[in-house]
Amino acid sequence: MDILKIVKTWVGAVSDLAVSVLAMMFVLGVLFKGTPIPFLGGIDVVANVTSVVKGLSSEGLLGLVAIWVLYGIWKAK
Repeated sequence: MDILKIVKTWVGAVSDLAVSVLAMMFVLGVLFKGTPIPFLGGIDVVANVTSVVKGLSSEGLLGLVAIWVLYGIWKAK
């Protein structure tokens, strides 16, 4: 059972890092006003986040339920 605890801790740390990096990339995308950021390989995070939000909003109630489930999973950790 110690292995599961170690894996859970490791996965939690990696997901926290991923969320932090995504937030940093989003802020840089807003600051650079949609132009490709050279040191991030030209990834347009703002456009990607916008398309995900549009996709969830086009699904209506199902999109809201998906957001609620993901938020519940995130807060449970």
